[in-house]
Amino acid sequence: MVVDLGFGDAGKGTVVDHLCAASAGARGAQVVVRFNGGAQAAHNVVAGDGRHHTFAQLGSGTFTPGVRTHLSRFVLVDPLALAAEAAHLRAVGVRDALARLTVDRDALLTTPYHRAANRARETARGAARHGSCGMGVGETASYALAHGDAPRAGDCLAPARLRRRLTALRDWYHDTFPTGEDVPDVDDCAEAFTAFAEHVRVVGGEHLHALLREGRAVFEGAQGVLLDEWHGFHPYTTWSTTTFANAETLLDEAGETAIRLGVLRTYATRHGPGPFVTEDAALTAALPDPHNGTGPWQGAFRVGHLDAVALRYALDVTGGVDGLAVTHLDVAGARPDLRLCHAYEMDGERVARLPAGPADAGPAGLDRQAALTRRLLAARPVYRPLDDPVEAVEDALGARVVLRSYGPASADKRAAAGFLEGAHAAAGHVEAGRAAGGRAAAAAP
Repeated sequence: MVVDLGFGDAGKGTVVDHLCAASAGARGAQVVVRFNGGAQAAHNVVAGDGRHHTFAQLGSGTFTPGVRTHLSRFVLVDPLALAAEAAHLRAVGVRDALARLTVDRDALLTTPYHRAANRARETARGAARHGSCGMGVGETASYALAHGDAPRAGDCLAPARLRRRLTALRDWYHDTFPTGEDVPDVDDCAEAFTAFAEHVRVVGGEHLHALLREGRAVFEGAQGVLLDEWHGFHPYTTWSTTTFANAETLLDEAGETAIRLGVLRTYATRHGPGPFVTEDAALTAALPDPHNGTGPWQGAFRVGHLDAVALRYALDVTGGVDGLAVTHLDVAGARPDLRLCHAYEMDGERVARLPAGPADAGPAGLDRQAALTRRLLAARPVYRPLDDPVEAVEDALGARVVLRSYGPASADKRAAAGFLEGAHAAAGHVEAGRAAGGRAAAAAP
């Protein structure tokens, strides 16, 4: 299970690519299971020959021949965006991405009506924008909570039901946003979605159980823990559970377990507005990201120093990890000015650990997180030098680094001995690390 411990963009895609490419064959992962988010994900992968693709809904192991993708019921599936993604993959030589894809029939569908509603709502916020990606993912989730007839992937196999649900959704959009942007006709949308079902296998939940019995899997998360719908810093969050929770639910249902891998950069980043205690304007100017720029909806890409306080919080709300993957170590080696934030100055005191309350699915929980957001907006970092990033991360978080990344390609990765040998070997390997920290990260300083 691969989860980003920050605000996203830590390198989950390149880690998943490595877990598939470097271990191809008998030891290799045969399927990538997506377990949250939707078309707003942007996992950049660079193949060894220089080909680049930004994976959104397809698994980031797709460059490796034969590796399949399964979109679980927790993914918000955008068929139109999937078609565009598959077209780009065909252009870079991967012609069978859709043939290797299965979609759970209970997954919600993201439509042009959700996307238009998302953009209308975000525009209306003016200067108080939340930093939405403008892809309609939040509207997909919120509409489903309020309407029992929200369209799902299985509806693409039932044209009459699909049209009925799309019509209700289209009417809701026009009633809610009468001055919103123009949207496609229901017939055109329905035709595209039924064509999608003709090119992709739409399956029941038991299909994933069979996949897990056949071979090894990588569960690929989207966004980051600090953007989680209940644990993130409200309201600058995503409408998605970004912890290990969804993946663990799917694994429990199948009677399986998996290694928990947390991903972080050697420096912190955030795309869009919201609290970012270690943000450094000089670093933002000095470390532009070739795959992350300022967007019309999400906003600016921001850079700061490694933040152990925020990472400890992420570990606390996820329940810890079995190992860490640290990316951008090549950048750390070239930037002696990078630092480690080991505490915050907050409310007149020094704080090394943020309160990690329960995941309250209601207004009380969001109010608690909004209060934490207000405190973070006024917090100031307390730094120490970042001499050895790997040693500093292990000391600060109480978990072992089992994968090091020195560049964008799979060949730029270095795994700890035994980590890629399989689930049992990896479990035993990190169990030894756990004795000195590991998943006991909740007890880290």
